[in-house]
Formats: sequence, C-alpha cells, structure tokens
Amino acid sequence: MKQTCTFLLLLFLATYQLNAQDAKMKTFIDGLMKKMTTEEKIGQLNLVVSGYVPTGAVMSEGVEPKLKNGQIGGMFGFHDPTRMKQIQKVAVENTRLKIPLFFGLDVIHGHKTIFPIPLGLSCTWDMGLVEKSARIAAQEATAEGLNWAFSPMVDIARDPRWGRISEGSGEDPYLGSQIAKAMVKGYQGDDLTKNNSMMACVKHFALYGAAEAGRDYNTVDMSRSTMYNYYLPPYKAAVDAGAGSVMTSFNVVDEIPASANRWLLTDLLRNQWGFKGFVVTDYTAVMEMSLHGLGDLQQVSTLALKAGVDMDMVSEGFLNTLKKSLDEKKITMAEIDLACRRILEAKWKMGLFDDPYRRLDESRPAKETMTPENRKASREIAARSFVLLKNDNQILPLKKSGQTLAFIGPFADNHRDMLGTWVIAGEWEKSVSVMEGVKNASPQSIILSAKGSNITEDTSFIHRLNFYGQKMVAIDPISPETLMRTALETANKADIIVAVLGESQSMSGESSSRTDIGIPKEQRRLLEELVKTGKPVVLVLFTGRPLTLEWEQEHCAAILNVWAPGTEAGNAIADVLFGDVNPGGKLTTTFPRSVGQIPLYYNHKPTGRPYNGEYQTKFLTNYLDSPNEPVYPFGYGLSYTTFSYGDVKLSKTNLKGNETLTASVTLTNTGKMAGEETVQLYIHDPVASISRPVKELKGFQKIMLKAGERREVSFRISTEELKFYNKDLKYDWEPGDFDIMIGGDSEAVKIARVNWVK
Repeated sequence: MKQTCTFLLLLFLATYQLNAQDAKMKTFIDGLMKKMTTEEKIGQLNLVVSGYVPTGAVMSEGVEPKLKNGQIGGMFGFHDPTRMKQIQKVAVENTRLKIPLFFGLDVIHGHKTIFPIPLGLSCTWDMGLVEKSARIAAQEATAEGLNWAFSPMVDIARDPRWGRISEGSGEDPYLGSQIAKAMVKGYQGDDLTKNNSMMACVKHFALYGAAEAGRDYNTVDMSRSTMYNYYLPPYKAAVDAGAGSVMTSFNVVDEIPASANRWLLTDLLRNQWGFKGFVVTDYTAVMEMSLHGLGDLQQVSTLALKAGVDMDMVSEGFLNTLKKSLDEKKITMAEIDLACRRILEAKWKMGLFDDPYRRLDESRPAKETMTPENRKASREIAARSFVLLKNDNQILPLKKSGQTLAFIGPFADNHRDMLGTWVIAGEWEKSVSVMEGVKNASPQSIILSAKGSNITEDTSFIHRLNFYGQKMVAIDPISPETLMRTALETANKADIIVAVLGESQSMSGESSSRTDIGIPKEQRRLLEELVKTGKPVVLVLFTGRPLTLEWEQEHCAAILNVWAPGTEAGNAIADVLFGDVNPGGKLTTTFPRSVGQIPLYYNHKPTGRPYNGEYQTKFLTNYLDSPNEPVYPFGYGLSYTTFSYGDVKLSKTNLKGNETLTASVTLTNTGKMAGEETVQLYIHDPVASISRPVKELKGFQKIMLKAGERREVSFRISTEELKFYNKDLKYDWEPGDFDIMIGGDSEAVKIARVNWVK
C-alpha cells in the first residue's frame, strides 16, 4: 500500500510539473505572438537552404536580408558551428523580436562517424544498436551546431528498384515500427533541451516507399486498408515515441499530394494519432504541387496551410503568398497563428529561447566527433549488420595464415563507396578500405589485390551517377582488358578469391531508381571469369538495395552482404571474414530472382489459386518461366554455426478473451562455435472478415548460444498481436483459429495452431 501511494504521489508530481511547464510555455508564446506582425509570423514558417548540394532545382536566395527582417524560421544545409553562431547572433540580437533559428540537416546514418546505411542497420534486428547509432549521430551533429535531424525515414518499401529503399528499414511494419521508436529515442534522448540531443523529423509522410514502378517521386495508389495495416504503423510508432516533427512526402495520397492532404495531416496525424509537433514539407514540395495540377504558387500554398503544413521548405510559397491570401480571405489569421505557434513551441521545447547558443560551442567538434569510441561503435554495428547469404563447405571464416588470398574488384581498395548514400558530413577519405582492414587483421597472410574492372563503363550512367559534377564514379585510364588480365593473373596465385563487388555510393539513395538491379555487367563479367578459374570464390557484396543474385547464389562458394558499412567498413569486414565476429544479420527485405517478380514480399495475401511449389503447373498464381520463391526470403541469414528448432509448444490450445498465450521452442546451437540467432515469431489468421496475410512478424528475440548449448525461447502473445484494421478501419481482433509460427526466417518456421474466442 505504501509503495502504491508513493508511486501515485510521484506520478502526480511529474504530471503537475509537466502541466506547469506547458502553462509556462503557453504564457511565453502567447506574449510573444501578441508582439508579432503578420509578416513575422509567416516568416517563422519559412525554411531555407544554404550551403550544400540541393535535392531539387531551387536554392534559397536573398537569405541575409530575409534573416534580418525576421522572414526565416530555420535553415539547413551546413554544419559549421562558427557560421551558425554568427547567423544565430543576427537572429537573436539584430532582429526585432530576437527569435532563434532551427538548424537542420539530413543526419541519416551517422554524422561525421558513419554507420551502416539504414537498410543495413535494420538487419541487426537490435534496437539497442539502432538507438546507439542515432545517439552518437546526435552527439556529433549537435557538436557541429545542429539541432534538427531530417530522420528517421520510416517508409515501408517493397520495391528494390526504388533507390531510397536504402534509407529505410525494409518491408515489414512491425520491425519498422520498433526501429522508428529506437531512432527517435536515440536522436532526442531523454531531454530535448540537452546540448547533445536533437529533434527528430519522421519522414516521408506518407507512403513514399510505394512509388509506382520504383521511380522516385512517382505517384502512389493504395487502399486505406493497406495503408493502415502495412504502411502507416512505423509513422505512428515514431509519433508515439515523441518525435518533434514530421516531414511530408512528394507523392499523392488518395490522389491529393501529401502536402495538401488535410485528411492525412490533420484528421489522421493530429486528430487520430494525437501528434503535437509541427509538420514541414520536403524540399520544394509546395511549389511542386503546381506540377501536380493543383494551381499556382498562391493556390498550393493556401492548400498546404489549410491541410496542416506548418513549415515550407525552400519553396517560399508561404513567405511570398500567405499575406495576400489572408487579405483576400482565402485563409484566416487563426490558421497562420496555429502554424506559427507550433514552430515556436518546438523552439521552446528545444531550449532555444532559454539559450539560443546551447549547441554552438566551437570547441566541441574536435572533442566529440570521430572519436575512437565512436569509430569502435561504428565497427561493431557494421559487423553486426552483415548478412551471410551462402557459405558452402564452411569456406568462411578465412584463416589468418597459411593461405594466399586475392581480393579482387573495384571495391577492394576503395574508400569513397564505403560510406553509402546520404553522408553530408561524412569524410570518405577517413574511411577504412577493405584492403586496409584485411591487412590490419591478418598481417602474416599473403594478401593480393587487383581492381579487375570498373564499377561501370556506361558513360551515360556514369554521368547520372556523378550528379552536380561530383566525381563519384570514374573510368580507370587502364583499359578494361588490362584490368581483367591483371585480375586473373592475381587470382591464379591465390588459394581463395574474394570478389569485392556491387553498387557504388550513388547507385542507391534519392533519385537513384534502377530497372536492372543486378551487379553491374562489367563486374558480373569479372565475377564469371573468376569463377572459371576453378578457385573458390567468396563474394563480398556492397549494395544499397536487394539485388538479383540467382547466378551468384549458384556459382559462388560464399556470399557476404555488407551493404554500405560506414567509416569502419574494412575493419568490420575483416572482423567477419576472419571469424573474430560471427555474422548474425538477418534480411529485412526479400531478395527477388528477377525484376519480373517485383513487388515481392513475405507478408502477401493468399489467392484463390495458390502456388503449390511447381511453377510448371498452369492456372495457379505463378509464372511460366520462374518459380515464385525469392532467392533469399525476409528474415534470412546464415551464421558460422548452425541452429536447430524444436516444435512449437503452446501453454494452451484454447484461449478466451484477454488471456495470454506462451509459445515456446527449443533452440539448439548444433555447430562448433558460439553464435547469435534471431528467433522470429509470425502469426497467421486463416479466417477473418477480410483477407489476411499468409504470415505477419509479431516478435523476435536475439539469442546467443555457445556451441552445443540449448535454450527454450518463449514469446508471450496477447490479443494485441492478433489485431488488425478491418473493413471499417476499426483496430480489433476476431475470434477463431490462429497459426503460431516460430523460426529463423519467414519461410523456415515451425507451426502450431491455437483457438481463441472472445
């Protein structure tokens, strides 16, 4: 009783303090807004870019006079605390109302110390590591003056042609939701006013990952049921985790551009989900609505404000047209006030009114960025993100002595492509190449290397990859024939060939859609020639998306997918290749056999003519020329050891109402070394009021076992795991039978059935 009273008292005090802070904030902002002119209020809604390669056709102009006139609410595009301090000084000392600015940047997978691309990071299935990567990113970014991260990107993506699949967490809403929460917590920490925390911005709201044909910025056409059940959950999870801001997407939702969609931004985000932060558009999204056919800049700016947009990124439609729309009674002062208040509230919550310079300490970068501790974390997390796709005859791990190893390919002695896409502050010159990492790990081995081929020799493709004149990809002055000949001579001196191939940094990411998602043909030809030597070939694969690897799976002795690993790439790769780290990553996307199978994802709906495993059979849901199955399913990933699963044991087979079910399996390490397995729980609802997926991920656990060790792994299942949005979009569960599935990937599962009634 005494403990209960103490808990209630503490809860009351915490609630009282929170309410007191809210009241204090309201009083302050009420007073400030009474002093503001209409133009100054509109100025707070204006976000400008200054200082880096833009992602659109427009750059902000006349920034300095606008700043002095109170016409800017925030800036982004640079990470120099000295410059930011000068700009902030103008805002808080040389403007009428002294309102501080936001400073934002795309801090996607690290800041100075780069971690694996988000798709790779998701393959750790480790929320502690995900949060840690975002916490270090926030520490470094705030050391360079930033207070707002345009991250996390939580878009569900089922089409690997889409380049931005590299920036997300894959195809599953449950796993994506867990990662969204961890990222928000990592960026924002426990106290947003601290100088090492920054506001998260959840993007791209909504459905951006479902762009038709995988073409970036393309249209989206989707039912509400699919939205609610599969695409919206990660956004909601991020909002529930307290994300301070949300960024709109470029695409249409229900045929209305997201930035003008009131149902999306107000009815759903605010009224249904209770979001209290502010909404910012993506880069020039307001002006781009004119090209969607919604009217001129004044018209689309009016639509955006009325829909629930609070901040206009770069278009300056709000800045240049809202006053006119107000005078013409197309918008109200209350609508401007509401948007302005949300911006000011965010600045209050970040502590900027208390100390606008709190993250502008020029001494911090030297002490807090690229530290040995941060690089160590990058190395550890990268190694944990790698997915072992094949390992015939246990060719991996490699021996550190007694073998001659040939590392061949354009990524073997390459620094630039170690970091991956979206690394504005990252310094590729300071990354660790594969050759450097291998030589660090095995100084006694005979290590040979050769480039073998260019990344690509398609000059028009290279021109598109080298956007804005940056030399991301180049053709070697040495002829392709000489590169190949030298590589084969080198390969023939080796006991084992390690082919280091894949996609360059700029082949994935924004505006990097591909119709051919195989290894580029020049590298594929090199791989074919290496295989012809008869030596065992280990493929170390760099990629920002699932690739079509049917040929590689058949002909390579081993395949290690390393994604784009980050600053410590070479060291992390060596850690895994030589067995200092046992790989345990699991795929968060399905790897198709060919682009003809796309979209291909594990949690698909059944059909009335289900595929029976024999693709030659007619009149079923199959192809004439290919099996339905992917090369690698969702959740797949090997280890240097092996695991076996016992049958699923249920605590009950008949349940009622709010009872809890325990489902267990016995997991055994049947190999010769310790290893970590990600045990995955899936549920199938075979009879419901709407067609339900063949399985859905509902839980997972990472289990470390010594060689020969056995452990019972249990999942507690409540009716929460049975719920879905029905035809009326009501979130509930329906009684009946349920298949409980537990295994090491989405296909290799053991199944037991339970009956659950209300």
